[in-house]
Amino acid sequence: MTLFKATTWTRAALFAVPLFAVQVAVTQLQTDVGLSPLSSAFAAEKKEKSQEATRRTPALRNSVYEKLSEAQVAAEAKDLTTAKRILDEMIATDGKKSLNSYELANVYNLYAFIQYSREDYAGALRSYEQVVAQPDIPLAMEINTRYTIAQLYFVQEEWQKGINALIRWFEMTDTPNANAYILLAQGYYQVKDYDKSLLNVQKAISMSEEAGKVPKEQWYNLARYLYFEKNDTNNTVATLEELLKYYPKKEYWVQISHMYGEQKKERKQLAAMETAYVQDMLEKGNEQVTMAYLYLNADVPYKAAKVMDKGLKNESVEGKSKNWDLTGNAWRQAQELDRAIPAMERAAAKSNKGELYARLGNVYLDNDDFKSAITAINKGLSRGGVKRPDTARLVLGMAYFNTQQYDKAREAFEAASRDERSADYADQWVSYMDSELARQKSLQDEDDAMLEEEEALRAESMPEEPILNEKPEVAQGQG
Repeated sequence: MTLFKATTWTRAALFAVPLFAVQVAVTQLQTDVGLSPLSSAFAAEKKEKSQEATRRTPALRNSVYEKLSEAQVAAEAKDLTTAKRILDEMIATDGKKSLNSYELANVYNLYAFIQYSREDYAGALRSYEQVVAQPDIPLAMEINTRYTIAQLYFVQEEWQKGINALIRWFEMTDTPNANAYILLAQGYYQVKDYDKSLLNVQKAISMSEEAGKVPKEQWYNLARYLYFEKNDTNNTVATLEELLKYYPKKEYWVQISHMYGEQKKERKQLAAMETAYVQDMLEKGNEQVTMAYLYLNADVPYKAAKVMDKGLKNESVEGKSKNWDLTGNAWRQAQELDRAIPAMERAAAKSNKGELYARLGNVYLDNDDFKSAITAINKGLSRGGVKRPDTARLVLGMAYFNTQQYDKAREAFEAASRDERSADYADQWVSYMDSELARQKSLQDEDDAMLEEEEALRAESMPEEPILNEKPEVAQGQG
């Protein structure tokens, strides 16, 4: 039997990549863009003075720090207007000249936070660009800001700029984390450079595993999609197996079942789908139909029929002709004709073509219901759309033959014989019918002859009738 593939879904729909690149960037930004630019700045300053003596960072003066603190307090209180006014005053024409590069960097850093809070991502990006444009700021501050810049480009769907900014960040940091590789992988995915995207997501997964952590579900999903796009079936399956190990969801059972089908691993294909089914995960009608087809392909028609029967009864499977036909065929293959016939009757009644009535007639014939077979097939032929009218007429001829309607049977067989595909079989039936009729006539003739012979023998064995009209003779001398 031909292996069933999940034609209910297109491959693209079944394995579409989850759209999470931008959402991840925004979520990460909400973590990265904090309300403590000043404290982090001082911490970065102390750290960098001990790590990199070559970069001399100007000091953050107390008077400037106090103004920045005042703006930050306002920002924390959601009074963004007041916070911005304070910063505006700090970089007014005269004031800006009095600020050193490190002080200006902190002003723009807080500006960026305010703009981000207002969802002015373009404005936040410009402010962060001003931060890194300042000379001699702490290395940690520049590294962190460049990472945020890359994220903001991704938020605005400026993918190539985001990639370039992130590569610049990679060049500056000694300790890139797995999230950074995922962000870069997402950028390459968006510009359809799938090879580079895959290299980066593989790196992130590997880093997570080496650290004894479970890689995030979204990372596996991106890898799974990229392998699939490269037609790398084996690695697609391997990734899905990892997903199921840590994130056993319905969609992954369905997807891996499909992929086992691609690998011609029929038993695994069935097992994966059945695992989802027995856990009541396959709530959609098309998924249950897929389950039924897989059972049929595995020569388990009874289970296929039960799946369809349950789905049709609880209306999770649409009660259209095609689904009733599948149910009827499954019951028929399971040798449950009494359950197959009602399903096929409903299938035929819902169809606007005669094909299903022709098939129903065949089932009636198998069940020795010859009169119903005649009615169904004639209805199908009159309706039209029968794929093999010659075969239908063969069945019709058999049904007529079994009801002793020999003339109609001959007519049906002769009509079937006009199609060369059925000509030999139809001629054999006509020959058989003729020989059967001849045999019956011979038997009838023998019966008639026997009756005549019995009548003749019976007549010969009967005694002669006495003559009752003659008077008895009277002996002379008596009187």
